[in-house]
Amino acid sequence: MAEEQLLNVARTDEERAELLRWMYATLRPEYGEKPLVARRAPMHELISTILSQRTTHQDEEAAYQELLTLGSWDEIIDAPTGAVAHAIRRSNYPESKAPRIQATLKAVREQRGGYDLDFLAGLPVKDAVKWLTDLPGVGIKTASLVLLFNYARPVFPVDTHVHRINTRVGTIPRMGEQAAHRALLKLLPPDPPFLYELHVNLLRHGQRVCIWGRPKCPACVLRERCDAHVIYGNNVPSFGEKPPKPEGKVPKAGDLFSAGGEG
Repeated sequence: MAEEQLLNVARTDEERAELLRWMYATLRPEYGEKPLVARRAPMHELISTILSQRTTHQDEEAAYQELLTLGSWDEIIDAPTGAVAHAIRRSNYPESKAPRIQATLKAVREQRGGYDLDFLAGLPVKDAVKWLTDLPGVGIKTASLVLLFNYARPVFPVDTHVHRINTRVGTIPRMGEQAAHRALLKLLPPDPPFLYELHVNLLRHGQRVCIWGRPKCPACVLRERCDAHVIYGNNVPSFGEKPPKPEGKVPKAGDLFSAGGEG
């Protein structure tokens, strides 16, 4: 490890923007080109993203499909909350998600007279984000996923994987996921296909290589420009672990990888 190497997190916005473009180009050969095509209907995306929190994709989809056995969105609103919680039991924390889903559906119906979200395509991005995040149970990640995936709006969803990788690489300092949305979007081009592919490929990389536990650094295509690898080599600690003090002299740029939640 070279002494006095400047960490990415201490670099200028322009340099970190270039680093994000390099990450995009480096991940593409590893995980493939990802055309921006809506994977599911907007209401499906909205409700499934609520279900997906702390839940695997397989369990999220199973919960969504069983939720639909209760009937239409109107019937789900009117169903006993306990029945909704039982239907989505494959999702973690169903008792808290069930009333949030019912409240979200009710708010959409009250404001729009139905469940068509296509009006979001014509709103200014800031207004579209605000409309969605004003819904009960909808945060910036859910809003960004719906707007990018369904309407190709220039927003960047930051999930646990995107957040973790960017923190370790050093495009952003340690911060919560909500703040990371703003910090990363400021550095990224307003190009929805670019934003979509970067999000999806970072997700895959976080699931397979740069995991929450000790990452698989020898297999990582980003390690040559990663702050965590500069500091710890192949012994990068778990994202929730208090890191050991690295040997040798390293540049100080804040406590980048110390224990803490993901915002």
